[in-house]
Amino acid sequence: MAKKNIEDVDLYAILDLAITATESEIKKAYRKKALQCHPDKNPDDPKAAETFHELSRALEILTDASARAAYDKVLKAKAAAKLRHQELDSKRQKLKEDLERREREAETGRNTCNLTDEQKLAAEIERLQKEGSRLLQEEQQRMKEEIKKTMGLMSEPVWDSSLNRIKIKWKADKSDPNNGGYDEATLRRCLKKYGDIIALIISPKKKGSALVEFSTKEASEMALELEKGLPDNPLELKWLNERPVLTTKKTISDGPSVISDRDYESLVLTKMRQAAERQRLIEEMMKEDQNT
Repeated sequence: MAKKNIEDVDLYAILDLAITATESEIKKAYRKKALQCHPDKNPDDPKAAETFHELSRALEILTDASARAAYDKVLKAKAAAKLRHQELDSKRQKLKEDLERREREAETGRNTCNLTDEQKLAAEIERLQKEGSRLLQEEQQRMKEEIKKTMGLMSEPVWDSSLNRIKIKWKADKSDPNNGGYDEATLRRCLKKYGDIIALIISPKKKGSALVEFSTKEASEMALELEKGLPDNPLELKWLNERPVLTTKKTISDGPSVISDRDYESLVLTKMRQAAERQRLIEEMMKEDQNT
């Protein structure tokens, strides 16, 4: 595809900005769009490199004061000319354009130092190309680092508490109504000092058996290492899956979700998910009992 002349491209439209945008707004718009269309993130899109190049050229020109001033002058002149042309019929418009062209050619012939606005813009673009754009290089490097960081986080091993539950055992006779001295409240008192407990289920069939799920890896490991339970009836804690399990992060969240107290539907759905998770934990506990 032939390269477009810079005066024929609306750099502000490429960045979805108005001509009055500040330098800070220009940089922010560039970063947002560059992250979306960067060739490293769109290897299957043949137009990604071209789109990224257009964004880079827009940033390069619009963040340089002299180049932007020259570009804005041409852009405003073209907008004014377009408005004037709309008010003329086709015949008058052609006559006017021919006259203006001849006047420019005559003026250029008399004094080559008196450049047109388009020529001044071309000179500024040439200057930028020769000098290079430090800002553009910095922004492109920033994009690469951010993309690299994002891709790294997506493959980073993470803790999934539902895959790392802990089985708890203690001595208790089948006919013992006190279950060896342990009920849910007693177990929670023993375990909550290590961290938040997502779920704690005492086996409904087998005495002296329970499952606990902590929210963090650190809490789980401390409980396994340190918790002894009641002195006269110690607890035995083991990983349900014999060893800790790490998984891979599939998506990167933009931040914690906030559920309004007034959002009744969201609250109901949350309660339903919690109830379903508790039921799954009970079923897992009962399955474990049958296997022992």
